[in-house]
Amino acid sequence: MRAALFEKRSLEDLKIVEVDEPKINDDEVLIRVVKAGVNPVDYMTVTVLPVNPLPHIPGREFAGIVDRVGKNVKNVVEGDKVAVYTRIFDGTCDMCLDKKEMLCRRGGRIGTDTNGGFAEYVSVKAKNVFKINLDWDIAASLPVSALTSYHALLEARVKVGDYVAVFGASGNTGMFAVQLAKMMGANVIAISRKKWLRDFGADYVFSYEESLSKVKEVTEGEMVDVVINSLGIKFWEQSMNLLKPGGTIVTFGVLTGDNFQLNISSLYNRHISIIGTTGGTIREFYELTKLANKLKVKVWKEFNLEETAEAIKSLFSEERDGRIMIRI
Repeated sequence: MRAALFEKRSLEDLKIVEVDEPKINDDEVLIRVVKAGVNPVDYMTVTVLPVNPLPHIPGREFAGIVDRVGKNVKNVVEGDKVAVYTRIFDGTCDMCLDKKEMLCRRGGRIGTDTNGGFAEYVSVKAKNVFKINLDWDIAASLPVSALTSYHALLEARVKVGDYVAVFGASGNTGMFAVQLAKMMGANVIAISRKKWLRDFGADYVFSYEESLSKVKEVTEGEMVDVVINSLGIKFWEQSMNLLKPGGTIVTFGVLTGDNFQLNISSLYNRHISIIGTTGGTIREFYELTKLANKLKVKVWKEFNLEETAEAIKSLFSEERDGRIMIRI
């Protein structure tokens, strides 16, 4: 089969090669990958993150069609269209028993700790696979982009009537945070220059420069209940300034950096909560597969498998306006 494979830690070494088709055991399925999403974690997988195995096939987000099943598999059959929960978990550690599979002590991430979806075929545990009837771009956006946002909003306990501000609202996770927060009944403020976010459920779209004054205006000075910040330190102070007393900031990304100086008194004097999240649970992923027909995705560019390195590089294009997908 064809696959994007690297051995040295650089995009220049990411090549399309012929490799053996993955074998499956009795509890696994072989998936013919149809569509894959490109995320910053894919760039980090190729360049800096520890990976297994090496040489390695990246690709953290993908969907496809079941090609073959192990003899113990009951939940899907050959030909089923499926989405994949791309966290590895054993189901027996204290985190898994607490229904936090993404924190499994013996777990990991498909695409980083095992070979991923930037290939014609990938083998995964049947317990990670869910039958779907969704658009391919949506299906391939569920494992990282949508699930990360969904989990973050649930952890923040967003409720009807809350004001939720989303930084990086036009990005991979941001566009889903906007839609999902709206589904939860929130008043959604997209911090972005992209006016198309109104079509995705944003009640307001404010630029970074005007966000403070505009948020004060629309909330009548009360400010927001929840801030979703997937961008890191560059907008941390701005995020904090948008929060009302007792508000919550959720963070799960460091595109603009991850180290900063924190004024602790600004937290306890205003009773601010900071929540760090990563991924989501398998139950939340299942829930997403059921509500995803109400979601949409803005795709900026679609590449083919031979263009995988270019697709990852384009994450950093100033022209990027939406998701980057790879059709396998």
